[in-house]
Amino acid sequence: MNEKRRFMSRREFLRASMAGTAAAMIGLTGLDKAIAADNRPPNFVVILVDDLGYQDVGCFGSPLISTPNEDRMAREGIKFTSFYAQTVCTPSRAALLTGCYPTRVSLPRVLNPKDKIGISSKEKTIADVLKTRGYTSACIGKWHLGWEKPFLPTHHGFDYFYGLPYSNDMGHGTNPPVPLMQGDRIIEQPVNQDTLTQRYTSEAIKFIEENKDRPFFLYLAHTMVHIPLHVSEAFRGKSKRGLYGDAAEEVDWSTGQVMDTLKKLGLDDNTLVVFTSDNGPWLQQRENGGCALPLRDGKGTTYDGGVRVPCIIRWPGRIPAGLVSNEVVTEMDLLPTFAKLAGAEVPSDRIIDGKDIRPILSGTHGAVSPHEVLFFYRDNRLQALRCGKWKMDLANEKKPVELYDMDADIGEKNDVAALYPSVVKKLSEMAENCRQDLGDAITHTEGKNRRAPGRVETAANGPIQSQVNKK
Repeated sequence: MNEKRRFMSRREFLRASMAGTAAAMIGLTGLDKAIAADNRPPNFVVILVDDLGYQDVGCFGSPLISTPNEDRMAREGIKFTSFYAQTVCTPSRAALLTGCYPTRVSLPRVLNPKDKIGISSKEKTIADVLKTRGYTSACIGKWHLGWEKPFLPTHHGFDYFYGLPYSNDMGHGTNPPVPLMQGDRIIEQPVNQDTLTQRYTSEAIKFIEENKDRPFFLYLAHTMVHIPLHVSEAFRGKSKRGLYGDAAEEVDWSTGQVMDTLKKLGLDDNTLVVFTSDNGPWLQQRENGGCALPLRDGKGTTYDGGVRVPCIIRWPGRIPAGLVSNEVVTEMDLLPTFAKLAGAEVPSDRIIDGKDIRPILSGTHGAVSPHEVLFFYRDNRLQALRCGKWKMDLANEKKPVELYDMDADIGEKNDVAALYPSVVKKLSEMAENCRQDLGDAITHTEGKNRRAPGRVETAANGPIQSQVNKK
C-alpha cells in the first residue's frame, strides 16, 4: 500500500461515514432516517381531550368553534380521518397507554371512585416502555385508571402526576368532592375547575422547560370538554358555540401554548405531538355536548360517532406537512410506534394489539393500515368491527346484524347486510375469533387471552394522603 494512502483525509472519512450511514438506512422510513441522523431520540407529547366530537375542531369541519392552533397542527402535520378510540373514558385511556384492547387488560368500563380495581402493576404503559430508553414522563390532567394508590400514574412509569384521578362529574352523591392531586397526594378538594385548563397548561410548560435537555414524554389529558363544563374568565362567552365552545377554544389555546414552548426552547423539530379525543361527544348533554357529524351517534355507542375521533400528529421536518390519511388507525398504535421511534422494545411477553404506523406518518407511498380488523366493545359486550371499508354492527336481542360501506356511507345510514351475505359471513367469523380471544358477555364467552386487572382488597397498600389544610 502506498504510504501516502495509509490514512484517510478528513473529507474521505466523512464521505465514507456518510455512505455507511446511508447504507444502514436503506429500508427505513423517513422518520427513522431523521432520528438516525440526529442521533437523539424524539420527545413525545400526547394531548388528549375528553368527549371532544369528530366535528369539534375547525379542520374537521366545525362551523362555530375556532381552533387556530389545532388547525395549524393539521397544516404542518398529518390529519387522520379514520382514527379510532373507545366508547368511553376508562377503556380509551387503558387502550392508549397499554396498546391493548381494554377488554384484554380487564378495564372495559368506566371506573368510579369506590371501585377497588384499576390498571394492573403487570401492565406496561407507554411511560414504562420509554423509561427503558432514559425518558422522563409526566401525566398532567385526568387519569381514570384507578384512584387507589397502586393504580396512580407514578406507579405506572410516570415520574410526575398533576391532575384528577377520575372524571370531574363524580364528586356527588355519596362520593367525595373531586380532588386535585399532585403525585399520590390530594392538594385541593374540591378542585376549582374554572382554572383547570390554565393550571394544566402551566404544569405542562414547566415540565417541558425542566426537561428540555433530556428525552421526555408528556401525557396532557384535559378534563374538558367533559361536563360539568368550566372555563377561565378569559374564555367565558368568547365562542359562537356557548359554554362547550368556550371550553374547546380554551383547550385549543392550551395546545398553542405547548407548541409555542417547544418552538421557543428549540425542541419543535425533535418533538412528535399528538392531538386527539378519548371518545365521541356526549350527545345527551345537548348544547353542553359536542358534535360528531357526519358520523352516526356519539359517546357510549360503537357507531362511528362514538369511537371515531379527530386526530392530528405533527412533527416538523419528519412528518410531511399537510398530509391527510383515511387509513384505519387507532390510539392503541401509539405505544408500538413510539417504542420504535425511541429505539425501545415493544413488550414481547404479552399480546399488544396496537401496530407500528411509522410508514403512514412518514408519508410513504402506498402505506396502508396495518390492521386487518378492529373490534369495538361496550363494557364486556362485543358490538361491532371494522374491516377495510366494511363496518358491521353485530346482532343482539333487539336487532339483526347491520353492515355498512364506510367509503360510500360514512354516516352508517344504509344497511347493506342483505346485499353482501359473504361479507357478513366473513366478518361474523372474525367476530367469533375475537370472542374466543377476548370474550363476550352477550354470548357468554369467557375469552382465553384476557389479563387480570389490578385489585386492592384492603387498605394495606396505603391510603391516598391529603395535604389539604396542612401547613
